[in-house]
Amino acid sequence: MIAIQEKEFTEFAAYIRANYGINFKKEKIPLIEGRLGQVLESMRMTSLSQYLEYVKADQSGQAAAQMLDKITTNYTFFMREPMHFHFFKESVLPYLAKTVKDKDLRIWSAACSTGEEPYTLAMLIDEFFGPQKTAWDTKILATDISQGALAAAKAGIYGKDKIADLPPAWQKAYFKPQGVEQVVVAEKIRKEVIFGNINLMGAAFPFRRKMHVIFCRNVMIYFDAETKDRLVRRLYDITEPGGFLFIGHSETLSSETMLYRYVMPAVYRKQ
Repeated sequence: MIAIQEKEFTEFAAYIRANYGINFKKEKIPLIEGRLGQVLESMRMTSLSQYLEYVKADQSGQAAAQMLDKITTNYTFFMREPMHFHFFKESVLPYLAKTVKDKDLRIWSAACSTGEEPYTLAMLIDEFFGPQKTAWDTKILATDISQGALAAAKAGIYGKDKIADLPPAWQKAYFKPQGVEQVVVAEKIRKEVIFGNINLMGAAFPFRRKMHVIFCRNVMIYFDAETKDRLVRRLYDITEPGGFLFIGHSETLSSETMLYRYVMPAVYRKQ
């Protein structure tokens, strides 16, 4: 395995932070060695600096996409942090059903990983509206920086163990068998989620209208305080008045730069 020198790691970490907001500290050198080592060896490169120059020079973006797939963590599961989904169904959806007059719900899963979060939201929406759902535009925008995670999310195929804790009625209504050990998300749920690649710290968000609900959970733990505050300001600017922001339970918003109003642990609202 190729050993990464501290100087080249510092250069690499600065590039990742400047372009993607992710903050890698020196303690992460073994992680990066493990995740990129085989890539460097397969390309017959001898250093991380050489690889970084290759990524910078590749104008197609494919090299950066491969790099991000290797260094980012895509860990999630259905109904992760269940109190969020309970609040979404019992409080947020009733509020939106009463106040969104044009029946156009705008919900964004901003770091959707392999798709469990947006599919869970789509199932909750389907259950909440029932037959009245046909009168609404309830499609969910789900984005991630990892092309690999998005490919898995679009496929919607999961091991049976992944849905074991979901209500039996959901397992029957929203999943179909896929071989012996896997299931696939039902078509009526898959078509409710629009997947796309968005760098949260990249250019201006490509949205024409503001969001009623943003789920941006368990991604800011990888950002330093300055980057996190900058992202929260960006999210605030594209949130509808009265809209909600959900973050991970292990994450906090700075009280000094607080824009949203605190609602409950890891749930905030724009006044």
